[in-house]
Amino acid sequence: MANIRRNRGYSYEHTLVQRLNNGEWNARRLGGSSTGLPDIIAVNNSAAILLSIEAKSGTGDNLYVPADQIERCFSIRDMFRFYKIRHVILAFKFMRKKRYTRKGSIVYERRKLIEYYKNADRLEEEINDKTSFPIIRCRYDGKLFAIRARECIMLDNRYLEEYKMPFRSTKLLS
Repeated sequence: MANIRRNRGYSYEHTLVQRLNNGEWNARRLGGSSTGLPDIIAVNNSAAILLSIEAKSGTGDNLYVPADQIERCFSIRDMFRFYKIRHVILAFKFMRKKRYTRKGSIVYERRKLIEYYKNADRLEEEINDKTSFPIIRCRYDGKLFAIRARECIMLDNRYLEEYKMPFRSTKLLS
């Protein structure tokens, strides 16, 4: 099961990199959490824009971004001060098949493929110091939550605004 999840994550990251490499933009997959880096870095050198991206994909109704992975994205964003515009982006992909466990069996049900891209820059305003980022939970319906010390708080768009990625969106494909 772990290999399936890892391959699904790699596939989504690889797809994002391909979609971002479109002339003005250059993107690279960095190896993800095992390297202590964000999943993807994308730059537009002519416009001086840098995106530090953490990508999550899955078949369930909830996707989670651990606090340490968010912190890594902010560290990389802050390291590259040359870029005038720097964003931390959380990318979520809910797969076409939803996974259930019923009577001890794994069952899949078809649903719409949905992708969300959220600008997490303002998360710093929600926390007291940069070492206490919350876990972020994204639901299939797009609602976002901050989880910290067993407390789950729904976030409004003020902290995680929708981000228009610099490629053609596949947000609501069926």
